Amino acid sequence: MSNSSIPLSKEIGERLRDARRSAKLTLGDLSERTEWRLSKSRISNYEQGIRRMGVEEARELAAALGTVTPAWLLCVENPMDLGLDEMDLINRYRATDARGRALLMGLVGMLSATGDESGSAGSPA
Repeated sequence: MSNSSIPLSKEIGERLRDARRSAKLTLGDLSERTEWRLSKSRISNYEQGIRRMGVEEARELAAALGTVTPAWLLCVENPMDLGLDEMDLINRYRATDARGRALLMGLVGMLSATGDESGSAGSPA
């Protein structure tokens, strides 16, 4: 995303909506995950860019979503314009132990080697 022509409140709202939809959550589901501290209406206002969430709300929503960081929601973390799938992969990597990380890195190494042999990395065989 990171489109400077979009007002920041709108961009933050789009990120929140994209993350919620990617997690297959309704506004009610997300509100429930915050233990109702953030109402459906308030979350909807954030998504529409009507209200801008603060740091505390971003932390609450990121924890409830489990796939994004508060900094990403607030558009201050965007090192490479990562998509939601990429953010999810990174978060899952970070959540695993050393053995799991080693297995993931081995798998990625095998997949990239397979892609190099076919001449088009990442293409299905």
